[in-house]
Amino acid sequence: MTTPLHIHILGICGTFMGGIAVIAKQSGFRVSGSDQQVYPPMSTQLQEQGITLMEGYKAENLTDKPDLVIIGNALSRGNPEVEAVLNLGIPYCSGPQWLAEQVLQKKWVLAVAGTHGKTTTTSMLSWILEYQGFKPGFLIGGIPLNFGLSARLGESDFFVIEADEYDTAFFDKRSKFVHYRPRTAILNNLEFDHADIFPDLDAIKRQFHHLVRTIPGEGLIIAPACDENLKDVLAMGCWTPVQQTAIDAASPWQAHLNAPDGSRFTVMFDSLEQGIVEWSLTGLHNVYNALAAIAAARHIGILPNDAIEALKHFKNVKRRMEILFKQNNITVYDDFAHHPTAIKTTLEGLRKQVPTERIIAIVEPRSNTMRMGIHTQTLAESLSDANLAILYQPDNLAWDLSELQKYAKNIQICTSLDAIIKQFKQEAAKGGHFVLMSNGSFGGIYQRLQEVLA
Repeated sequence: MTTPLHIHILGICGTFMGGIAVIAKQSGFRVSGSDQQVYPPMSTQLQEQGITLMEGYKAENLTDKPDLVIIGNALSRGNPEVEAVLNLGIPYCSGPQWLAEQVLQKKWVLAVAGTHGKTTTTSMLSWILEYQGFKPGFLIGGIPLNFGLSARLGESDFFVIEADEYDTAFFDKRSKFVHYRPRTAILNNLEFDHADIFPDLDAIKRQFHHLVRTIPGEGLIIAPACDENLKDVLAMGCWTPVQQTAIDAASPWQAHLNAPDGSRFTVMFDSLEQGIVEWSLTGLHNVYNALAAIAAARHIGILPNDAIEALKHFKNVKRRMEILFKQNNITVYDDFAHHPTAIKTTLEGLRKQVPTERIIAIVEPRSNTMRMGIHTQTLAESLSDANLAILYQPDNLAWDLSELQKYAKNIQICTSLDAIIKQFKQEAAKGGHFVLMSNGSFGGIYQRLQEVLA
């Protein structure tokens, strides 16, 4: 019996690299990996797949001398394990390159790009294909509750992927998504983000243009009609048909709201009604996400009405307004917020759902862009639908969050988790909807709050 080739992954507990590990394992490779922080839910997902995890980066992790090392984009020169890979002459590549060469070449790729909504829309589209029996492969930057895992190889010719514009690796500074060569591409939206690698918005537009250059003329691009930045991207050159989406406005794909919070809407295509989506999700951003997913599914032959039926059974992704606790007059949500626009649309959707009830946002500005203080006034304004916004100012944050109080009166700054817990107890006594917003672990506040609530 031939021993399967051994792949070792650096940064294996990141959502993308963890997905690569799962797909490699399902493809028949022997897989191991290392990371600085090995913790659930990704560590649990990987261990359930029979993947060996190593805590910390060190040369000894390579004693078994793997056949190939896949290096995540969070790793750079000077990392002891990266240095060992180079010194030992072990073949290496990036995750996007490996995926493109080993999996995507043989697939009809449906890619979801954009500053916001990638994970949710990729999950919706994957679920539509699954509900219709296609058994697609997918790689998603989160864990969709309909599937319970973030990635799989699949059993069909279709592969749905979250197409991230972040750079590929320390040796490949192109955006990840240029490797994927999609036939169907959703461009959800485009704003300035990732200030640690992009100097300005034009630099991101250029990367999106590079993505557009890879989409075949017989493919399809789906984009919102109202996004001026995406219009600029397409104006740089586009050789592929484009279908636009809109809410209560002229466009080939339209949604007519039957409920202001987006929980019920009619889907129109070329002025003909296709069906009504009625679901538990809220927010206009999710209406746009749904329209794009329905349009992409139609491109591979799924009728809009069948896609709509699938969405009625869609469960959102973990940490996308996921309810952690609900009792009496208190509801606590976990939301993966990373940008003022995402914060704004999430709170707007909740406000439409609960017009008169208290909303308390508890925010950790953790993304690289927010940590650098790129957003001040826009961050303050994004919290306007909250009765109170509690922001966490850790010692290592590069700027003073009190600047936000110049633009909004509902903002309170806490410099410790203990202070946030104390404030939470006081506010919880009054009841309301508490939204925890962070793209990280928030210092373990979730477990501490659950203890308080218990």
